[in-house]
Amino acid sequence: MKLPSGISSTSICVFGVFLLVATVYFAACSNGGGGSPARSGSVTLTRLAGGFTHPVTIANAGDGSGRLFVVEQGGTIRFIRNGVVAPLPFLNITSLVTPTGGEQGLLGLAFPPGYASRGSFYVNYTNRTGVGNTVLARFRLGLTPDQADPATREELLTIVQPFSNHNGGQLAFGFDNLLYIGTGDGGSEGDPLGNGQSLTTLLGKVLRIDVLSGTLPYALPPGNPFGNEIWAYGLRNPWRFSFDRANGDLYLADVGQDLVEEVDFQPTGSGAGANYGWNIMEGSRCFATTTCSSAGLTLPVAEYFHGSGDCAVIGGYVYRGSRFPLLQGTYIYGDLCSGRIWGLKNSGLGWESTLLAQTTLQISTFGEDESGELYVADYATGDIYRIGSP
Repeated sequence: MKLPSGISSTSICVFGVFLLVATVYFAACSNGGGGSPARSGSVTLTRLAGGFTHPVTIANAGDGSGRLFVVEQGGTIRFIRNGVVAPLPFLNITSLVTPTGGEQGLLGLAFPPGYASRGSFYVNYTNRTGVGNTVLARFRLGLTPDQADPATREELLTIVQPFSNHNGGQLAFGFDNLLYIGTGDGGSEGDPLGNGQSLTTLLGKVLRIDVLSGTLPYALPPGNPFGNEIWAYGLRNPWRFSFDRANGDLYLADVGQDLVEEVDFQPTGSGAGANYGWNIMEGSRCFATTTCSSAGLTLPVAEYFHGSGDCAVIGGYVYRGSRFPLLQGTYIYGDLCSGRIWGLKNSGLGWESTLLAQTTLQISTFGEDESGELYVADYATGDIYRIGSP
């Protein structure tokens, strides 16, 4: 299984793995230095809940309910409240989504600003047409806040997919209250259709649209650089990206081909028209040719080469919670296959990425609750863990 398909750091060593009750402690040592993320070099993973089937997204509604929503790839959304998984799904659209799994299915969920009064939310899934086309849809609540009504579905955008892999799937609202959508390059290998560098297709992009203005199905924001939905391009499979809740900075993890995984960064208010380089480059390495020009490209702030079981970067979030000061301001991300978790931070002299944990998880996604605490999902077991620091 491959859902989304060394770290820029100095010497790192893992020196301990300890099990205690439901908490897994992982310790690592690094070179230290000014501005290092999670200076103690350790994080904890505490199991919050389980029983999910192939979790691929963790989200909160920002409505004060404290619920943590978990998207199951097969087409359901369930939620955890006070550590207990609700018995009934929040949404079930299994009849609509591609049933084959792999990199298809129900892939993304976003609640808009003011969800408590709006009562509508957005999902990203692949449907049952062709090989499985990408659909952005809006749903509304039913009779209770704990269940959405599948019959309220509004399809806002459909993107024809030429292949079944590289579907992206991330949805996130920025500080500008606009919806950002991650799309893969259309699949196969090496971007054979050249979608990453083409401005005539919505594949291999970050899209930006206005779904809250009342214009149907959506409005094109005036700041979009190409006069269409495209905000940035040159991406292979931006499986997960997020905005720092403190300042709106964008952190984007783009899954590589066979060698390089990368994390891209844009300060808040920038990034319009950015070209992240695929398939001219894979990370900071020329991809299709032995030599190439990086002029005009936005290169990653962190990357790592496949090895030690690594295969696909899973983007996370900047920690802005209050429970674990050692993690404050650190961008947490991981790898699907190796189970490694890293912390990334700009020391003022440059970006530094530190290995925080070597886990046995098959990491499929990270998530953030209303208070800024972070979570990670194990795709294989269906368990959800809270990330912390001793």
